[in-house]
Amino acid sequence: MTPSTTQRPHISAEDFEELASQAPEHVELEFIEGRLYVKGDHIEIEDFEELARKAPKGVRLELINGKLEVKPMPDPRHGAIAMWLIRLCMQERPELALYPDQGLRIGTYRKGHARPDGVLAPLDHFIAQGGEWCDTDGVLMVVEVTSHDRDTDRRDRVEKPQGYAEAGIPVYLLIDRDNRTVVVRSEPENGEYRQSPVYHFGDVIELPAPVNITLNTEKLKDYAD
Repeated sequence: MTPSTTQRPHISAEDFEELASQAPEHVELEFIEGRLYVKGDHIEIEDFEELARKAPKGVRLELINGKLEVKPMPDPRHGAIAMWLIRLCMQERPELALYPDQGLRIGTYRKGHARPDGVLAPLDHFIAQGGEWCDTDGVLMVVEVTSHDRDTDRRDRVEKPQGYAEAGIPVYLLIDRDNRTVVVRSEPENGEYRQSPVYHFGDVIELPAPVNITLNTEKLKDYAD
């Protein structure tokens, strides 16, 4: 199946204007064809965190491979998939929680900042760190559910796997709605995952250690679009 490339704006003009007015003094933002850019294509970590803190409600910023990104807002089927997975993880591993949109410092030297659709970690794991962005130590798995936008291939299938592998996260689960597949990346080494088996919606999947959860993905057929 050919991936969808719906040309939805990542951020509205009104939200851009509000965000630009709150940007750090030496950070100049640009708004081109519905996309948010930093002039000069570079932003310091401290400036990014300040900008993300001041973002308008509903605007979720990420820093992936050194580039400023706006995470798409989830559609109803996207949210239904996330809830399905949250409930399943709670049933099989009640000592863990799948945290939605938890900010993580990823990539080489923790210089990337991502908001996975789900972060599997022990209950109350992030309380001690506090703040919007946390380190990945103790994270068992991250989850992304593809969105129907023009950047999903680069973001979810290429750049985020690299960042998650560099951070040493044991498992990256990608629920790919465009291809109706589930990709289970594991065994991170030297900035990439050594294992990346692909399953189809409807398959029964045994997620590897340290996750150790069985996914019966038959329900995902109901959410395919």
